[in-house]
Amino acid sequence: MPAARSLKRGKKTKAKAEQAAPAKVEETPVDDTSIQTDQAGPSTLTSISQPAVEAVEAVEHAVASAVEVVKDKVEEVVEAAEEFVEKMTGLEETSRSASKSGEETPAEPMEEDKEEPRKVSMEERKVKLAELRKKMAASSKANRGALVEEASKAKITARDAARLERQKKLAETLRLKADAEERGEDVERQKNWEYTIEENDEWEKKLARKKRRADFEFHDDAHAARRRYKKDLDLIKPDLEAYNKQKALATGTGMLTGFNAAGESSDMDVISQEQKSAAENLYRDANTLIYGDSKPSEDAIDRVVSKINRDIDKKGKFSRKRLNEVEGDITYINEQNRVFNKKIARYYDKYTSEIRASFERGTAL
Repeated sequence: MPAARSLKRGKKTKAKAEQAAPAKVEETPVDDTSIQTDQAGPSTLTSISQPAVEAVEAVEHAVASAVEVVKDKVEEVVEAAEEFVEKMTGLEETSRSASKSGEETPAEPMEEDKEEPRKVSMEERKVKLAELRKKMAASSKANRGALVEEASKAKITARDAARLERQKKLAETLRLKADAEERGEDVERQKNWEYTIEENDEWEKKLARKKRRADFEFHDDAHAARRRYKKDLDLIKPDLEAYNKQKALATGTGMLTGFNAAGESSDMDVISQEQKSAAENLYRDANTLIYGDSKPSEDAIDRVVSKINRDIDKKGKFSRKRLNEVEGDITYINEQNRVFNKKIARYYDKYTSEIRASFERGTAL
């Protein structure tokens, strides 16, 4: 049994191997002509290769254009980078020059400071606020002091101000006198050391003139006219400028003063005649023939008019004081009481005048 099975298996394997093996082809001779006729012709090869070549060329063209675009982009990026670098270097140079100029002239602010102001800290703001408050307090204090001073001045009348000034001068004189007595010096002698000889002479002349004019009694019309004339002379101020011009013209150097080499002799005669008339006008005597040629200036006319108006006003305001003359209401019973009431009114009228006026109107409460 085992030997028969092995034979059957061997037959089956052989049959399978024969089926799997390819069948052997009989080799027959082939002609070269048949092979040449079976190959493809040249027209068909060119028709197949032409589209491939066009596709390759299109691809190469696209690649070249892409490369050019990339090159252009790269060049633009490089140019932009160079411009940025140049701009930054220029800004650095300007900032350095500005810093140097700021160090040399610190009073001139830089452009960067204007564009970008520095932020103020809280401490600096507090310091500035404290300074402003101090200034406001000082100004308010000064204004208050000025207001108090003006109010005090408004309360003081002209008479009170003059009285205070006299009291100050008297106190100063007494203080100087006491100091001089303590040092054992003469007050008048010490005071006279402060004046020059010319000032002393002027003072003595003034005292003598005052003593001569101290006689106010009426003697006669001539004496009154003379006193009036002397007073008017004190108000007249000589025009020294016009006098000096006239004197310089009258006392010139002669005919050669206005000599002109290109001119004629008539020019010199005119100048000499002008000088002669000026001299006659300046030094007039009883034999001169010049009369009535004075032409006063506008200033001189204005002075005369103002003098006349002042005399008219003074005459209208003049009133002779009489003893026991009634002035307003009679508030006294005798002379002593009148003097006493006048002294009281000098100090208290500024407080009681409104009250008395209210009583007289009947509006007082």
